[in-house]
Amino acid sequence: MELREQLRQCNRIVVKVGSSSLTTAEGGIDPARIQRLVDAVADVRAHGTQVVLISSGAIAAGLSPLGLARRPRDLATQQAAASVGQGLLMQEYTERFGAHGLRVGQLLLTVDDLTRQTTYSNALRTLGKLLKLQALPIVNENDTTATHEIRFGDNDRLGALVAQMVRADALVLLSDVDGLYTAHPADPGSERISTVADIDALEVDTHKRGTAIGSGGMTTKLQAAQIATSAGIPVVLARADQAYAAMTGQNVGTFFPSDAKRRPRRLLWLAHATSARGRLLLDEGAVQAVVQRKASLLAAGITAVEGDFVAGDPVDLVSPEGKVVARGLVGFSAEELPDMLGRKSQDLADALGREYEREVVHRDVLVVLARRPRRR
Repeated sequence: MELREQLRQCNRIVVKVGSSSLTTAEGGIDPARIQRLVDAVADVRAHGTQVVLISSGAIAAGLSPLGLARRPRDLATQQAAASVGQGLLMQEYTERFGAHGLRVGQLLLTVDDLTRQTTYSNALRTLGKLLKLQALPIVNENDTTATHEIRFGDNDRLGALVAQMVRADALVLLSDVDGLYTAHPADPGSERISTVADIDALEVDTHKRGTAIGSGGMTTKLQAAQIATSAGIPVVLARADQAYAAMTGQNVGTFFPSDAKRRPRRLLWLAHATSARGRLLLDEGAVQAVVQRKASLLAAGITAVEGDFVAGDPVDLVSPEGKVVARGLVGFSAEELPDMLGRKSQDLADALGREYEREVVHRDVLVVLARRPRRR
């Protein structure tokens, strides 16, 4: 079966749509564009495929009602625009999906919500229940309260994280361009790339921005594709008016086949959604044990501790060259670890008690981020 054709067999798809694909050049909601998207999603739903929609557009939808000519740069005005626009956006979705007999549910998240295990689990439970109740979840970044994220427009990454969370069979990123090009689409001689087998091997300039309404760009879409494909989820990048074709495996946009088997959800969360609270510097033997032999990290292999963290926090494991090679949930606090460094488990048990004999980071809560070649 052709790789793209696998999308026709998907049970669950996450679709992310950007602001510029939903609004007019002036910043208000474009009813025709939203209707086309809703019709496409409803058609896919009618064939039995579950859809989770990641929708930008709250800030953009609030511009025109507030008399703003362009996307504001200051945080307070962005938050005000999002506050006005989010309600208008959901009203449009509720009415238009309702005409197809579909109920929608709103879930507002920040990337920070997904970095904490408790709130991550809560979001997962809500999404799961909405899908079980046959409602169509509509997820957006909570632009009214977000701080760092709102300035960088992270809904592409949010889409990849949600795709991991709900175990989607595919991620479709809809934009105002019809795929990835060998150069900027406006440049003479630029050609659309149909399939990208290896994102790391790409040599294209993706830093030119598109419209003034949207907040993302091609760089963030490639980052999202990298996150999703590494989790075993294929990705399609296409223009918004190609939504149905993209979701049904037709030859549109740019296709990124998955390059890995699915890993446990907890490890995907650890690798892509967490922010490290500290760093553990390892000696060469510990790096080899963690990366090559998939072993737990013991105190004997740690040379230094950086940061302020408590037991259960995510920490980065760093090679002698300063490269982050893994991330894991640490079993001890930053205050406890300095007295343990370089000491064998039996020595720790004799000196500090049996509770210090265990692993610093257990292999079950550790994910390798960078592999190093074996030494000859």
